[in-house]
Amino acid sequence: MDPYFMLEAIKEAKKGIERGDGGPFGSVVVKDGKIIGRGHNNVVSHNDPTAHGEICAIRDACKNTDSFSLKGCELYTTAEPCPMCLAAILWARIDKVYYGCNVDDTANIGFDDSEFYKALKGENTLCEVSELNRADCLSLFAEYASKDNNVKY
Repeated sequence: MDPYFMLEAIKEAKKGIERGDGGPFGSVVVKDGKIIGRGHNNVVSHNDPTAHGEICAIRDACKNTDSFSLKGCELYTTAEPCPMCLAAILWARIDKVYYGCNVDDTANIGFDDSEFYKALKGENTLCEVSELNRADCLSLFAEYASKDNNVKY
C-alpha cells in the first residue's frame, strides 16, 4: 500500500473531470512498484457504459504488458469498485485493490449502484435473461475445447 499511487489515481480522475469525460473515477494498476496502466472514467466521452476508470486502467495495463493476466498487480482507485469493475478485476486476476471513497460516498454524488447489488443477491431483476439455442452453442464450445491453442483461466 502506497499513498503515492492513490494520488496518481486522483490525478487520473481530475484529468477526466477537466475533459468532461465522465465521473470522478480514476485508477492505476501497479506491478513491482511501477504504474503499468492508467485510466479514468470515459463513459460520456466514449458513449460507453463500460468505460469506468478501473476498466480503462485494466485495458491499458493489459495492452502495456501484452497479457490478459494481471496476476501480481495492485489496483488503486478513487472509489470502491462497482459490480462490473469488481468482476473485471477478478477476471484480470489482480491481487489487491485499494479504494478511496466507498459505495455510500459514490451514491451521495449520484452514482447509486444499489439496484445492481440487489440484482446480484437475487432481490430484483434489471433485465430478462433466457437460454436459447443451447445445443448449437454447446457444439461451438466443443469445437473450441478440441483446439490445442485454447485459453483457460
